[in-house]
Amino acid sequence: MPNPKRRHSCARQAKRRANYKASIPGLSTCPQCKTPKLPHRVCPSCGYYNGKAIVIIEEKEDKKKNK
Repeated sequence: MPNPKRRHSCARQAKRRANYKASIPGLSTCPQCKTPKLPHRVCPSCGYYNGKAIVIIEEKEDKKKNK
C-alpha cells in the first residue's frame, strides 16, 4: 500500500476537520404531556411510550416529602 512521500500541512488537516460539526438532536413532542423528547424513546417527564405507561415517574413533591 503506498505511503505519502511528504508531510501534509496543518492547514490541510484543519480543512478536512472543519466539516465535522455537532448537530442538534431532532426532537418530537410527547402525545401525552406535549413536552419535547427524543423520538423512539420513553418520555422523561411522563414515562409514556407509544400510548402506554412504561416507567412510573414520581412527582417532585413526593420526593421532597420522602427526604
